[in-house]
Amino acid sequence: MGPGVVVAGLTLGALAVVSLLAFQANGAQDRAGGARPTPSATSSGPAASAAPSASATPTVPALPTTSGSGTRVVYSVGSHYVWLVDPKKNPQVVAAYPVTPGSVEPTLGSYPVYSRTPSTTGTDGRQIEHVVRFAQQNGVVFGFSAALDGATPTTDPKAKTGGIRSSRQDGQLLWDFAPNGTRVIVVA
Repeated sequence: MGPGVVVAGLTLGALAVVSLLAFQANGAQDRAGGARPTPSATSSGPAASAAPSASATPTVPALPTTSGSGTRVVYSVGSHYVWLVDPKKNPQVVAAYPVTPGSVEPTLGSYPVYSRTPSTTGTDGRQIEHVVRFAQQNGVVFGFSAALDGATPTTDPKAKTGGIRSSRQDGQLLWDFAPNGTRVIVVA
């Protein structure tokens, strides 16, 4: 056996060990019963930093106690955070992530999702997807969406926009979670 064959064999063996260790580390948190990181922790949305440190853990605000009960989407106008809550799951908060609001915020209360559009053009002229609308107030339509280019809405004080943007990954989660009729609870 030549030295090239030995080196190739050792390299393949090392790659197999590294792959096994990576696989085990990936599932260790699930086996330990720990909470899974929310998709926004790894997304390239507005809250993600350009180079997160290994020790940086995103702080997720606690689900507001005034958010009601049952399956619901909770949106906080104060923290600009969204929680997807399903009481049949453990944990009940199946996802939580930061969002960027438009120039106008919806009034606090409970609203049903009344309209969904897979893709369209936002009020800022950007292509958006996973549009989930839940309220109309004073001529402003409020809904969640994600820009295809990852852009957050520009806040022109003259334009009244109710689009609440998330990362594309988080937008997909909400789209899958909230069909028409799902309650959206807007809290402080």
